Amino acid sequence: MSHPSPHPEYLTPVLRRSFRKPFPVAVRGEGVFVWDVEGKRYLDFSGSAAVNFIGHGVAEIAAAMAEQARQLEFVHTSQFTTPVAEKFAQGLLEFAGEHFRGGAVYFTCGGSESVETALKLARQYQVEAGHPERYRVISRQQSYHGSTLGALAVSGNLRRREMYLPMVREFEHIGMPYCYRCHYDCTDGCRNCGQDYAAELDRAIDAAGGEVSAFICEPMSGATLGAVTPPPGYLQSIAEICRRRDVLLIADEVMTGTGRTGRNFAVEHWGMAPDLLVTAKGISSGYAPLGAVLATRQVVETIAAGSGAFLHGLTYNAHPISVAAGQAVLRKIRSEELIRAADSSQPGTAAAQLEQGLKQLLSLDVVGDVRGLGLLWGVEFVADRKTKQWFAPELTFSSRVAQAAHQRGLLVYPMQGCVDGVAGDHLLIAPPAIITSEQIFWACEQLGGAIEEAALSVRS
Repeated sequence: MSHPSPHPEYLTPVLRRSFRKPFPVAVRGEGVFVWDVEGKRYLDFSGSAAVNFIGHGVAEIAAAMAEQARQLEFVHTSQFTTPVAEKFAQGLLEFAGEHFRGGAVYFTCGGSESVETALKLARQYQVEAGHPERYRVISRQQSYHGSTLGALAVSGNLRRREMYLPMVREFEHIGMPYCYRCHYDCTDGCRNCGQDYAAELDRAIDAAGGEVSAFICEPMSGATLGAVTPPPGYLQSIAEICRRRDVLLIADEVMTGTGRTGRNFAVEHWGMAPDLLVTAKGISSGYAPLGAVLATRQVVETIAAGSGAFLHGLTYNAHPISVAAGQAVLRKIRSEELIRAADSSQPGTAAAQLEQGLKQLLSLDVVGDVRGLGLLWGVEFVADRKTKQWFAPELTFSSRVAQAAHQRGLLVYPMQGCVDGVAGDHLLIAPPAIITSEQIFWACEQLGGAIEEAALSVRS
């Protein structure tokens, strides 16, 4: 089979994500902006990949990291703990609320590692609790939980899974509520469909014959579906089913955590109390590789009273410099009241202005849906608004929009596959919480122009 040759300039010592497109060289960041080596400025309207929450170039974060590096750059967690890790873990548990009082935190280097950790922690908990037969992890279609093989196994993103399926241990994937393209009856505002989707979990647990250890879900979808929020009552029913069936509930808040949706964690919007909460990205706002798994007291005490050791380890678990970055970021979030800025229900906040600006894009005939919460939004594109017909996948419409936006100095996060894993184009929008009303207005105006430019390119 022949393949198109990559452009020679795209072959470099760095194994990049693509050999068929150029990547500008970023050299500086400040506030909501990133500059490349040519001096061009870009407004980071996607927070890189829903990572940056406090803004680029915050000197106090770099200072906290440098101070920790001067004191102690690294110790292995099989030999030591550190004051910074202990203090930040306690701070995170308090940040997560009363449900995690008396629990514990396992620090990692990012989202995929955190999901892997949570899957193994759930399995060991079930064994320690006297249920060695429980090992299956149920998840949802059209979800994404990471790129390592375990995390990929519980993900539903077809494009990212296809290549590696022969290497993946498959468990059950149930349907995911997506009211713009619902499989059930949505005439009541999606309340009934939420219960229909939740009932799929009950049936999947029955079908697994007592072998389910956990159910993992994003409280609000990330890039794969583009900021889809759950229908009323859905997550509450999911939590009730997990409690009733003695199945651990894992909330994947890699994208939605640490203030992104206008709450400390997104589960607070729906009163959901998970057994394990996974977070990353915004926890360090990109200043250092960092993720975390928060476990409730029941999970921790079950393992402590059983074998007395979590059979899992990562060399850079609780890396002192990364943890110092996370602690400084959380301090910044609190001191600047950035979670309030991310609350779209509060008039005048950055999040409320972002919602207003993005919803104006619905006047464009190729914009089918604008959805989201706080500072995490999705814009879905359609070839026909009346029928919700999607663009042919080979047109790569969302990438055309992103490229046109890039030329205008605007960074967005393009995705494909929201309809069925292959078809369907959308963007993820997730700017830093420090974005101003003027910057939001400019970004939405430029995005609207980029969408119109892409529409002309596919129709000419």
